Amino acid sequence: MLKQRLQQKLLQKLSPQQIQLIKLLEVPTIQLEQRIKKEIEENPILEEGHEEEVDNNGDEVIQESTKEKDEFSLEDYLNDEDVPSYKLHTNNYSKDDKIKEIPFSMGASFDEFLKSQLGLRTVSENQNNLALYLIGNIDENGYLRRDLDSIVDDLAFSMNIETTEKELIDVLEIIQDFDPPGVGARDLRECLILQVDRINRTRKDEDKMLLTRKILRDHFDEFSKRHFDKILSRMNIVEEQLKDCIEEVQKLNPKPGSSYS
Repeated sequence: MLKQRLQQKLLQKLSPQQIQLIKLLEVPTIQLEQRIKKEIEENPILEEGHEEEVDNNGDEVIQESTKEKDEFSLEDYLNDEDVPSYKLHTNNYSKDDKIKEIPFSMGASFDEFLKSQLGLRTVSENQNNLALYLIGNIDENGYLRRDLDSIVDDLAFSMNIETTEKELIDVLEIIQDFDPPGVGARDLRECLILQVDRINRTRKDEDKMLLTRKILRDHFDEFSKRHFDKILSRMNIVEEQLKDCIEEVQKLNPKPGSSYS
């Protein structure tokens, strides 16, 4: 009696090339080399491979694998996700070595520079407190931008210090004698005049510096707007004198605080 049934079998068949490859893997290295040489001698079509090839111009042709390696940068191999953390740290010290911390040298700020000069002056405790507050309100260019009336109110409410505008002016004059020349000025005109006064202490040509100061004090608007004809007529001076004063002003620094930084 005939019976029909369904049966599933799993078979593995090797191709002749696979069988030959398995046999080659079983052969010892010395015998394999001899067999390769024998095959090359018997079959003229076969030839031994080379690691490097030479093109028609005699230049070496780098293998494709070498090119692929060159295309990768060091960053491709140093990703934090791929490299364990212990490989990114080194320890070149033994247990007996003492680790010394090297202090980082940092220059004093402009504010600290002004405070250091205040420490060299003989002032009362009240003047010292007022001076410290004024220095704290001087910007990086060396200007005191806030008016003194507002500072009087701030001192009364925030620090409980009673003072007057006259006292602040006296303290401000002390600060305006600090370096760099022109520091503590409330506007550009005052800044330039302070620098002219500082130069006038050591210069022999007082007449030119006094004339420059007078132009800045009495005719600053005309000077800044370059209305030189008005200055010549109002001050009754010649063009050569005005030219000398202009050259002196051009030597001054409109931002004294920047010279320190």
